[in-house]
Amino acid sequence: MTKPEISAFVLVHDERESFPGTVEVLHAVLSEACARFEIVVVDDGSRDGSGELAEALALRLPGVRAVHHPVNRGYGAGVRTGIAESRYGLIFLIDGDGQFDPRELKGLIAPAETSDLVVGWRIDRADGAHRRLTGWCWNKAVALALGVRVRDVNCAFKLMRASAVKDLGLTSSGALISAEILSKAARRGATIVEVPVRHYPRRYGKPSGASPDVVAVAFWELLRMLLRR
Repeated sequence: MTKPEISAFVLVHDERESFPGTVEVLHAVLSEACARFEIVVVDDGSRDGSGELAEALALRLPGVRAVHHPVNRGYGAGVRTGIAESRYGLIFLIDGDGQFDPRELKGLIAPAETSDLVVGWRIDRADGAHRRLTGWCWNKAVALALGVRVRDVNCAFKLMRASAVKDLGLTSSGALISAEILSKAARRGATIVEVPVRHYPRRYGKPSGASPDVVAVAFWELLRMLLRR
């Protein structure tokens, strides 16, 4: 099997304790698995020094660079920036919160040879009951509204063919972004395969994905997307 060329991007918002370890392990994985690679740290307006840490990692690790939003623009905006900044044929998305093991990327590379999007789904999701319930409801809503039927729409562990996602005209700024990618790519004939990945408890910081504001924005963007179809 020919070694791939991968652009990985790590999404960061006030996660100085967790994301450097993710970047370092990911760098080791890509160094072994890839012919060429890059890691883009997308700093979405962090105020805890994450941006400065990202720049320090870029100086120390070859192939790492940092991109900064001056203010927090939202998860979807971070994903759009990561995709736009990626230069190689495969694009890997991972959050910087430390809840995924970058070494599991190796299990996504082989399926990516025959599929356009390889989507992780979290085994034994390591979140509280409220967030698991919110995630279940969101999966059902997205399946009903957009026809996206995968186990775990918002799993932040995806390997995507650049040609399938680069020109989708993505607009979501919030949590709808994964559903928007999958929906628009599938409508263009992209093939999607799911791979189980392990999920670990968050050790640092507080999750915001199930906050009322984030949920409200996600459903508003879903409604707006439906009206535009």
